[in-house]
Amino acid sequence: MQKKSKNNYFWWTAELSVPLALYNRQHNEERLSTVAALTDSIGAEIFTEQDFFGNQRLFLRADYSGSREIDEIIYQLQFILRDNNFLGIEITRCYKVENQAWDTQHYDAFPPLPVGKSLIVMAPWHEHENIPDGRIPIYIYPASAFGTGYHESTQIALSLLEGTVKSGDTILDVGTGTGILFITALKLGADKAIARDIDPDTLAEAKRNMNLNGINPKVCELSEGDLLKGFSGQVNILTANILLNPNIMLLPDVKRVLKPKGCAIFSGMTRAESHMFISVLETCGLEIEREIIIGDWWGCKAVKAWG
Repeated sequence: MQKKSKNNYFWWTAELSVPLALYNRQHNEERLSTVAALTDSIGAEIFTEQDFFGNQRLFLRADYSGSREIDEIIYQLQFILRDNNFLGIEITRCYKVENQAWDTQHYDAFPPLPVGKSLIVMAPWHEHENIPDGRIPIYIYPASAFGTGYHESTQIALSLLEGTVKSGDTILDVGTGTGILFITALKLGADKAIARDIDPDTLAEAKRNMNLNGINPKVCELSEGDLLKGFSGQVNILTANILLNPNIMLLPDVKRVLKPKGCAIFSGMTRAESHMFISVLETCGLEIEREIIIGDWWGCKAVKAWG
């Protein structure tokens, strides 16, 4: 099995597509998102493009850990697409994405990005630039892990966090990626963070971003973990900026890990997927307190339902 290394990091990307005219857009988005979740994608994007003949197609760009074999990924995709529920979805191409030398390239690709009312996401090469008054800088190295702050789903989660975190809080970040959510919570006043990710290689990226932001490693526990399996503590805030299906799989355990006045922040889902997620959320003893939509992306803050 191929291993990732610090100096030679890569991941696999598979692109799938379906004619936009087949079924309706919402149904096609749900089907593509399901394929990504069933094949353990570590990040996904859905977009629309014209094919060679000028027909509109809906595309899924799904990323997979470089520790996996590409043949195994393709076989898994082909096996799943045999199901009639995924009729019309085709694999367009698969390719390897090499880690970029972000410290020497693409400096202009990641300009400082104001988020919400009080945050600004910045690549480390902008750290000596002036910070706008009232903005808290969140330095994130745009390397191999997911969650640079430039995707709408991450911006939604950050905006929900900034009005939620209180001094003394403990945050549990599920599927942490770059660590941007728990790092932001700590800089907003949280006392402790617990960060979990199913891919152990992303934890090195989270640790590097902790160092960039001057986070004391003693206040954060980084560990490999699949959603909430094996986690027995309780926290004030849970964050999950992941895909629809993993978010749904997470829901039955959320109420168990939240303190009495705790809350959960969910993102990584499209507007079309929100109704499906909300229906499951309500059966798990949670209710939505706030929702944010940016573009086609949706996220929410949920609390325990009483009564």
